[in-house]
Amino acid sequence: MNSLTDIALTEESIADFLQQNPEFFERHAELLTGVRLISGHGPRAVSLQERQAEMLREKIKGLEHRIMGMVRHGSENASIANKIHQWTHALVKVQDLRELPHALTASLQHTFDVPQVALRLWNVSGAHSGTVYTMGVSDDAKAFAASLTMPFCGPNLGFEPTAWLPNPSEVQSMALLTLREGVNDSQAPAFGLLVLGSPDPLRFDATMGTEFLARIAEQASAALARLRIGGGGN
Repeated sequence: MNSLTDIALTEESIADFLQQNPEFFERHAELLTGVRLISGHGPRAVSLQERQAEMLREKIKGLEHRIMGMVRHGSENASIANKIHQWTHALVKVQDLRELPHALTASLQHTFDVPQVALRLWNVSGAHSGTVYTMGVSDDAKAFAASLTMPFCGPNLGFEPTAWLPNPSEVQSMALLTLREGVNDSQAPAFGLLVLGSPDPLRFDATMGTEFLARIAEQASAALARLRIGGGGN
């Protein structure tokens, strides 16, 4: 029978032994007081208890940062939700549908502090055709809008809708919001496109969440649907 000294000990086997025998340190408590470890804050040696306390403080600090981040994001989300409410309220107050496109883009620009906003519509009733909001839209732009099932966010890649903005050369990032009946990710036909532009390349970053932008697109679609053929607007 092999003696203990004949057994090849490894870090894994020692760790496994201690996990399987937690009472080991109860029988040999003096070993704990003699264990010296390298501090996580420098080369000095500290006791096992001190190192455990350091690790616990680091863990608590990490949790505090996560909580602070959650609170910050919650506050930001609440602010955006409140802005959407204010913007929706401004749309409801518009009585003359001929003023609705301008009111929608102007209030959107003001409420959300978006440097540039543009809107194009198609398949609108005769009473609302022939305005700047219905001009200069190619079939390719309409097909592109129809292909988007969620808001597009990213750099200015020279898409046709960029030219609808007042100063397209100043745009570094943009968001494209398709207008259609129902939810934004449906297959319903598109009848418009809302364009948001910013000189800040990170304002509409490709990695940003688009949930609130989708809600804005749906609110705008619901309001502007009254201008469509058969929409019932005057």
